[in-house]
Amino acid sequence: MSDHRLQTSPSDLPSGVPATVSVLTAADWVDPAALPSGPGCADCSAVQPSGWWFHLRRCATCGHVGCCDSSPQQHAREHYEQTGHPVIRSYEPGEDWFFDYRTGDYATCPEVCAPLARPEDQPAPGPLGRVPTDWKQQLH
Repeated sequence: MSDHRLQTSPSDLPSGVPATVSVLTAADWVDPAALPSGPGCADCSAVQPSGWWFHLRRCATCGHVGCCDSSPQQHAREHYEQTGHPVIRSYEPGEDWFFDYRTGDYATCPEVCAPLARPEDQPAPGPLGRVPTDWKQQLH
């Protein structure tokens, strides 16, 4: 995480928040050097043989790769709730967006280091051989 902080004026803060508080922007939560935890959802991969995901998301702070909110287990959001790391980047080929769970919106952030997506030969949903035939009915 960078040391940059967005300073706010007292009129910009919600009622009851001290004016001395610095507000972290989405970009402040990005560690460009944090490597992804692996080629797939770290938590689904640990659940053998049944863990699977729909799409992948990468924590912009620590690199944890988790499954998206449409996936049955929603491990990327769970990671945010457990660690407080609010910014994720898509870990899908061809996608380059960041999302901030705090605001519920896309964010502009500095780029993270490669790899920027799951391996192209790994299908979505994935991983190969572990996706149930009724996977569409299991999505959120």
